[in-house]
Amino acid sequence: MQPDIFTELYPLFSAASPETVEWLLSVSTHHEYPANRAVVMEDAWGNAVYFIEAGWVKVRRHVDDRFITLAVLGKGDFFGEMAILDESPRSTDVVAMTAVKLMSISAQRFIQTLFKDPQLHHRLLQLMVQRLRQTNLRLQLRQQPPAVKLANTLVSLQEAYGQPVEAGVELLDMSAQDMADLSDITADEAQKIMAKLVEKGWLSQDTDRAVLTLKSPKQLAHLAGRM
Repeated sequence: MQPDIFTELYPLFSAASPETVEWLLSVSTHHEYPANRAVVMEDAWGNAVYFIEAGWVKVRRHVDDRFITLAVLGKGDFFGEMAILDESPRSTDVVAMTAVKLMSISAQRFIQTLFKDPQLHHRLLQLMVQRLRQTNLRLQLRQQPPAVKLANTLVSLQEAYGQPVEAGVELLDMSAQDMADLSDITADEAQKIMAKLVEKGWLSQDTDRAVLTLKSPKQLAHLAGRM
């Protein structure tokens, strides 16, 4: 991968020095996983940071008798940094939702790079704070109606990973249970709300391609209370 393509794909490295980018590319390892394959396991010690080149993964935690999806990550994002930074076992699983291509950098090399490149260190802190703000937003929405919660989930995914197309903005069409977990509602509520949004013409679903198209992003943002 060329350095300019690398920094364009991964916002984390947008502020890194050219020397840092060249070195990270030289020490990175590439992986491919099929859908439904675990990439990292809860309670395993962190030995690398992973960067998503293509596809989608979900971060989940085992609670009682089932897994709860905590986040969905797509192209250009990363995971595994927390277990490295606090030197503790991983607190979550990461599972491929689709076929995925990943790049990994070992824990030791990633930490060394953070010490050598303060701009990269600062950028990592910025992105981690953004994730914390997203968590705070979900907590603030706890008393909101299910439709508002789900609309906020769709808007957040659109802002982070949406691919503009002629018909609107494309995202992964995930399961009702994953959407429900992300929105802090029930799977039945998620199914009914999604069906209503499709009926209104705000969304369309292509089950063959597993693609969800947001046809009316402004209306969804209005429903989410962001306009």
